[in-house]
Amino acid sequence: MPPKKINRSVVFAGISITFVLLCSSIAFTSLGLRAENKQAASSADANSSSQAEAKAIYGSNCASCHGLDARGGERGPDIVSRPEVVNKTDAELTEILMNGRTSAGMPGFASFGAGKVSALLAYLRMLQGRGRSASLPGEPNRGKILFFGKVGCSECHVVSGQGGVCASDLTTYAARLSADEVRIRIVNPDKDLDPRRGMVDVVLRDSKTISGFPRNEDNFSLQLQTQDGVFHLLNKSDIRTQTYAGKSGMPANYGSTLSTEELNDIVSYLLHVSGSQNRKKTDNKTWDDE
Repeated sequence: MPPKKINRSVVFAGISITFVLLCSSIAFTSLGLRAENKQAASSADANSSSQAEAKAIYGSNCASCHGLDARGGERGPDIVSRPEVVNKTDAELTEILMNGRTSAGMPGFASFGAGKVSALLAYLRMLQGRGRSASLPGEPNRGKILFFGKVGCSECHVVSGQGGVCASDLTTYAARLSADEVRIRIVNPDKDLDPRRGMVDVVLRDSKTISGFPRNEDNFSLQLQTQDGVFHLLNKSDIRTQTYAGKSGMPANYGSTLSTEELNDIVSYLLHVSGSQNRKKTDNKTWDDE
């Protein structure tokens, strides 16, 4: 039998319809992707705006007491690294933010409304490093051995209740820091140091010199803690000069005395222990205990 003739008009019409449907599908897909991208961008902008608002709220209402970095100021405690604060649940912190702690001099912010208080809590958690997963450049167990052994960090610092008493508690110190930031602070401890947090050199009227960390100070007295852990209560009337040394009291030669591997191990230990502490169950302490 002779082959049937193909109706070219029908074929052309079919191709045209297919092409139109394909173009429509591409157009609808493109519109859908644009809508999704626009929604994602809008959500990111909203989150950024909320964080910026919370940062502004913190700066105008909290920083004067707790410091711009929330690590403590002249009138308020550290609320970034103190386990008493870090280990609290969101509900507990929200209650404190809403109702305050009048006995400790902290006002409540219920007038801000639940939305702003929630944003403020999220900003605090961000400062605390909650939700960040820092990669470890070394081995935490080796770092722990170095911390409590060869390097001697524990002679001054305490971690998880073990160590010295004359320097800061490092249990949650690295909670909001990257590995590079922790390393820089180890090898260059005096960089960007707030003098009020560093050592003070005191010369008494009998020419005796004492260098230590200021723990308490008022108009009449100064309490210094020397690096051996001893506290010295000094009368201001007995002090001839009082000078902030601009240094932390921490050795500044770790960059040359420790190998890269050893530094990475210590950094990893501090990051690891901070992350572990942040995941622990909340204890019973409140801001009233501070």
